[in-house]
Amino acid sequence: MFFWLLLQLYPSNLRLLLWSRLEKMSDEDEAPVVKKARIFYGSLEEKEKERLSREGISAAARDAVKAGIEAGNINISSGESMEMEERVSERQAEVLAEFERRKRARQITVSTDDVEVKACLRALGEPITLFGEGPAERRERLRNILSVVGPDALKKSKKEDEKAKRTHEYQQTWYHEGPSFLKEARVWLAKYSLPRAVERLDAARAHKEIPESTRTVKQQELHKALRNVNNFCSQIGDDRPISHCQFSPNSKLLVTASWSGLCKLWKVPDCTLVRTLRGHNTNVGAISFHPQATLTLEESDVNMASCAVDGSVKLWSLDSDEPVADIEGHSMRVARVAWHPSGRFLGTTCYDNSWRLWDLEIQEEILHQEGHSKGVHDLHFHPDGSLAGTGGLDAFARVWDLRTGRCIMFLEGHHKEIYSINFSPNGFHLATGSGDNTCKVWDLRQRRCMYTIPAHENLVSSVKFQPNDGHFLLTGAYDNIAKVWTHPGWSPLKTLAGHEGKVMGLDLSPDGQLIATCSYDRTFKLWMSE
Repeated sequence: MFFWLLLQLYPSNLRLLLWSRLEKMSDEDEAPVVKKARIFYGSLEEKEKERLSREGISAAARDAVKAGIEAGNINISSGESMEMEERVSERQAEVLAEFERRKRARQITVSTDDVEVKACLRALGEPITLFGEGPAERRERLRNILSVVGPDALKKSKKEDEKAKRTHEYQQTWYHEGPSFLKEARVWLAKYSLPRAVERLDAARAHKEIPESTRTVKQQELHKALRNVNNFCSQIGDDRPISHCQFSPNSKLLVTASWSGLCKLWKVPDCTLVRTLRGHNTNVGAISFHPQATLTLEESDVNMASCAVDGSVKLWSLDSDEPVADIEGHSMRVARVAWHPSGRFLGTTCYDNSWRLWDLEIQEEILHQEGHSKGVHDLHFHPDGSLAGTGGLDAFARVWDLRTGRCIMFLEGHHKEIYSINFSPNGFHLATGSGDNTCKVWDLRQRRCMYTIPAHENLVSSVKFQPNDGHFLLTGAYDNIAKVWTHPGWSPLKTLAGHEGKVMGLDLSPDGQLIATCSYDRTFKLWMSE
């Protein structure tokens, strides 16, 4: 209304001019409607009827068309249509993609530190600098690369580098500078182990010369005896769970360690209590016989060694219920103690990520060896006395050469902690038990895992080869059972079921007659072939 009154004030010719201008401006403000091409399919009945009516077709012609429709010669449709999509050329798509890339590049934040820019380029696998390129051009190149591969690519590469770095740290070995008497001990170990290795190899050659039929018969007799193994004796050993057990070298005594802090000496096979060893104030992790105890050692000599959660290590005789001596130096939990085959050295594993070797003749610690990234749980010495195997909570095991101090083999394959490690008497097989419910058998000659035994349904707490020949393997686990496996072949021979709690330790008597298992249910059981 206002514009109409305003136009009345102007002459007629000017009013017409202004009105045309206003209409033109309103037309320009409205967005043009984009008409899309349409494809019609089927018949165009309505269009055809209009055409016929316009051309004045006679009634006869219309009747003819109607008859054709009824006869099905002329297709009828409801006028469906399909819109044609606008096809974009490849060139246009490339241009749009380039615009999108530039838009992403403007939104990416890149560091102004040239050193950091070079590090990012190196992480992405790109050259850190080009000929004639300055810091600004390098920064812009990094931004363009990130706009193509995405900013997450740099984060992924950093994560991969950190993972590789952690793996390298796990495989890294530390060596401490040892005292002067460590060299003397290494020389002594070499002189001790080499003749034993020669004897072992001679025995292996002699065994190979035995006819295969004879060896097969002996193996079948052994397997038959193992299948007939049954529970011979069950004894309540303490008021708390029994964590460890071991036979004496003459197979007439069994020693047990308990979480009550007590260690007990039993006569087997009648399970009569001989002596209670009192000295620890907390959970005892392990107790072990000297290799010559009950054979050549006097009862008043050091015949046993034990360790506890508080880091204490104690030495025991057979004629007293009090410790003969204490070994001090551990600040954290000591999980296992193991005697060297010579009886001169004692090994201990500690949760401070190290294991130690003690020379009892000079009463000194001669080796403090790190190498694991977490606590070391188990330790076992090679039958020759030349090597030591350690298993850690970092899921790795290591084989150490005691004569040189080097880590000669890194055992990687378990997914969880390694709780037990044991060398076979043949000298080249090694078994490890882990929290991933498996037992792996490694070949030291081929430096690889030769077989993985899906042994149990819970944590494997202990593994043990037959002491004399290694013709079978024994495993115990937290699924309350122990199992006997053939060697080689690794097929199950017998399941030792009877405990009501976790099997925490096991052992085989040196004479091959008895198997002992100890459990969280506070009992230990003896198993014998009928």
